[in-house]
Amino acid sequence: MRVFDFDNTIYDGESPYDFYLFSLKYNPKVVRFVPPLAYYGMRYSKEKCTLEELEHAMAKYLKAYLNSFDDIDGMVSAFWDAHMHKIKHWYHPQPDDVIMTGSFDYTMNEIQRRLGIKTMVCSTVNRDTLELEHLNFGTNKVKVFREMFGQDAVPDEFYSDNMIDLPMMKLARRAYLVHGNHIKQVNV
Repeated sequence: MRVFDFDNTIYDGESPYDFYLFSLKYNPKVVRFVPPLAYYGMRYSKEKCTLEELEHAMAKYLKAYLNSFDDIDGMVSAFWDAHMHKIKHWYHPQPDDVIMTGSFDYTMNEIQRRLGIKTMVCSTVNRDTLELEHLNFGTNKVKVFREMFGQDAVPDEFYSDNMIDLPMMKLARRAYLVHGNHIKQVNV
């Protein structure tokens, strides 16, 4: 089984950041949510805050952000219409690929459908309450992978752009770091 991170791995950029910028067309007032969410996201990616601090910050702002829109599904569909070209040319989806990403399910479910991927594990937001339920980062990825596939399951290959995914890299038989379109096997 091949397992992939999404942002900066098979997607050229950070899709949540691109989505926030895209959403400004639908409601410019949401600009107030971008700085704090980007701040905590960057701090976590640079290991300057804990997963718990990131979860708290996301939960604080995410519900208000999502409540700012009348048609989230329509906006998500329009976003992927405009951003499908950012799927890197080297990635050829296989139905049994697994994508494990910190991006949110409300945006990722549509790309999963478009790519024809059966299994995508994302950060999750309750569609009724818009409350953050799960943030899929770092060690949470290994925990969820084991819950879904069993304690003895091992990915044949794991691809990521960032060593923050070291727990998943260590779990896989082969690990790859992706920088742009360059893929390099790493020993961890």
